[in-house]
Amino acid sequence: MAGVLVHELVDRAIAAQRALADLGEQVEDEWTYVNDLHEAWAARLGELADARGDEPVVADSSDAIDEAIAEIGSIVDPHRAIDWLSTFPQVVLLALGERG
Repeated sequence: MAGVLVHELVDRAIAAQRALADLGEQVEDEWTYVNDLHEAWAARLGELADARGDEPVVADSSDAIDEAIAEIGSIVDPHRAIDWLSTFPQVVLLALGERG
């Protein structure tokens, strides 16, 4: 059975990041920052998916990203969500052997 492909994992990561942004939008003073940050990182992750989308991801990398996504699912504090908006995409890139 083939492993997950880069574009599939990136799609999941961008969806998780969107959930962070939705939560972070609850901080009214940070609305623009949250959306700008999400859009910038989603674009960077999208570039990665475009460049390497059909490559299989090694299990350890896929597992690491899935664990980060699970952690995101447990976040309920909008301020913590905002913190993760700048951290999570870098975790994804690092797990996939990329630079921010």
